Amino acid sequence: MKHARHFFINGEWVAPSTDTTMDVIDPSTEEVTETIALGAQADTDAAVAAAKAAFPAWAATPLAERVKLMERVREIYIARADEMADAISREMGAPQQLAKVNQVGAGTWHMDGFLEALPEIEFEAPLASSPSERTLLEPIGVCALITPWNWPMNQIVLKAVPALLMGNTAVLKPSEVAPLSGLLFAEFLEEAGVPAGVFNLVNGDGPGVGSQLSCHPDVDMVSFTGSSRAGIAISKAAADTLKRVSLELGGKGANIVFADADANAVIDGVARCFRNTGQSCNAPTRMLVEASRYDEAVAQATKAANETEVGLASDPGRHIGPLVSEAQFNKVQGLIETGINEGARLVAGGAGRPDGMNRGYFARPTVFADVTPDMAIYREEIFGPVLSILPFETEEQAIAIANDTPYGLTNYIQTTDTDKRRRVARAVRSGMVETNGKGFGKGSPFGGYKQSGNGREAGKWGLHEFAEVKAVSGWDD
Repeated sequence: MKHARHFFINGEWVAPSTDTTMDVIDPSTEEVTETIALGAQADTDAAVAAAKAAFPAWAATPLAERVKLMERVREIYIARADEMADAISREMGAPQQLAKVNQVGAGTWHMDGFLEALPEIEFEAPLASSPSERTLLEPIGVCALITPWNWPMNQIVLKAVPALLMGNTAVLKPSEVAPLSGLLFAEFLEEAGVPAGVFNLVNGDGPGVGSQLSCHPDVDMVSFTGSSRAGIAISKAAADTLKRVSLELGGKGANIVFADADANAVIDGVARCFRNTGQSCNAPTRMLVEASRYDEAVAQATKAANETEVGLASDPGRHIGPLVSEAQFNKVQGLIETGINEGARLVAGGAGRPDGMNRGYFARPTVFADVTPDMAIYREEIFGPVLSILPFETEEQAIAIANDTPYGLTNYIQTTDTDKRRRVARAVRSGMVETNGKGFGKGSPFGGYKQSGNGREAGKWGLHEFAEVKAVSGWDD
């Protein structure tokens, strides 16, 4: 990659201030696919200074011009989609079909969602009780965007596009585990003609550049997606300067399957859990099944897991790929072993690689039955292709189990009873509730309750996230 060892600062690709580097490992082969530079304090300071200097002019740029730039970014993104899919596949192991359709597709989906939502935004509105007063929406300032490795373009677009559309300037720190897609995105913005300093990129790790951005006095907002542990650290680092912090964090979603659910509800739930090799914060990793259907559900889930194919990210097909890294592989293997040791009934998969694989961070699609609330696999976000199944007797018990978690990102409900579906959807404590396999629409607010975060992304909600509210009296006097 042309700019792998450079940063994009003030409209130029610049050399880092130090010679610290990091290898990007292809998780399918365990081989180095690229080497990137890691930033130091001087690089962070330069990027923030460029964003701060560019802010007044960009904030004053007419909205129509900001929209035109983003439309041009979208055109370039689509034209270079194959490059992006290849980068994502190499850096984090998404198989080709998933990379092209879902991973890259998430970017255009959210760009369209923001552009379509902009007419709904009232940048200047009268106050109903005082018509001469105006409520204004204004940009926040310099925004630090810290993104994860599991859905790279989904998260970068969800942050960078609304930040810039609303008149903010930005410094992006993509995950050091999967940085290639972020570098490509910076190329797209450069090609589109983004003004110098409006968008900047510095690669680095969380304790380094991530912490430097979080506590930087000239950063006005941090938007972070990642683990709850890291979100807590960022919140603490940002507290000294009282900057705004928006967090999209982990999850431990419950998939409540009632006895009257569709015949394929369990099979679809397994596929949804294993999607992206289970590396999604909104994965339905706890399947709660009404007791009268429990044995059938365990058998269906076992069969579905055993039929789930695992293969190289470079191969075509609908298989799942590897876990992202050795560290993630070891974490997942350790939790599978813990589940066995704590007495959960292993009905599919288990520890180790799939048969015939002796390299790459591949995990076996795994299902545990008879899981209980005291087990680690019930409580911890595993972030791998591991499903836990447990029975429930009543609707009230299902709701209690679903809510028995510090997380609150996404829950799932499967039932043909409309009243019950709506009743349970209101009762579960999560920012999103997917029912009967019906996906969310473009611009739907993405975010969670409790330790799953405190912000909302996508559509008009994501645009508002990057705006300050100003009240001005006597506007028409």
